[in-house]
Amino acid sequence: MFDYRYHALSLAAVLFALALGVLIGVAIGDSNLVSSAKSGIVHDLNSEVSEARKQNAELQSSLADEEAFSKGLYPLAVHELLNGRSIGLLFLGSSSDQVNSLTRAAVTEAGGSLTTVVAVKEPLNLAGIAKEAAGTRYAELATSTALLERFGELVGRQLVSGGQLVDKELVSRVKAALFSAFDGSLTHLEGLVVMRAEPKEAQSAEAEASAQFESGVLKGVAAAGVAPVGVQLTETEPTQIPWYKSQGISSVDNLNQMAGQAALAYALAGAKGAFGVSSTADSLLPTVNSTGSAP
Repeated sequence: MFDYRYHALSLAAVLFALALGVLIGVAIGDSNLVSSAKSGIVHDLNSEVSEARKQNAELQSSLADEEAFSKGLYPLAVHELLNGRSIGLLFLGSSSDQVNSLTRAAVTEAGGSLTTVVAVKEPLNLAGIAKEAAGTRYAELATSTALLERFGELVGRQLVSGGQLVDKELVSRVKAALFSAFDGSLTHLEGLVVMRAEPKEAQSAEAEASAQFESGVLKGVAAAGVAPVGVQLTETEPTQIPWYKSQGISSVDNLNQMAGQAALAYALAGAKGAFGVSSTADSLLPTVNSTGSAP
């Protein structure tokens, strides 16, 4: 049966939809309305950009003030920490002019002097070292890896003691085959900075030989009464901090930052720990007591 109420509701719905469509069409066609909305949006965006620029300028100014403060405080914080001390820099693997420059600046600012810079060739040239060590027990290095750690220990002891030991001429004899760079002379050192770079494209046997030698070097340095400090830059890959920790030495992972250079000075002065900005660091800087020295 025909339902008039249903018919009336359907007709009302159609008329409502038609009226709504007309209103929307008018709104879309109203250029003044569109222009007004656009102007409002642009005004809001301009205000937000202007506010963001203002905040950025304020932050830049604040950052510049903090940086100026840090630069002014840094010389006071490290003043005479290494007063008169002779410090060495040892590269295990490839050397770095940047690390050399940053280490020299940090040591000099703290009152010390960088007197010896040495870079070990890695992978090790065992045959060449053995040939130059002819007449000593280390002439067998090429065929007896058992001697590697002992050889490394001897090199480490001589490096920081000025060669004043048994076989004191050995380092001088083998340096052409052992070192890729040797700046300065063998002299008594009161601190040693170590930068390790894993040898690229090294075979497993070569890597193992380098590891044995490196561990021996650090043992020899420690046996001579010097505590080495491992360093790297913030972008160093792969990180060497776990290796430094495994060797039981302090480390700095951000030498290219002012805080890292300060941490190096304190570590050379006796502070213990892993300092820097990476997840492997114990803290940014050593704890400094009221006298201005690290515990």
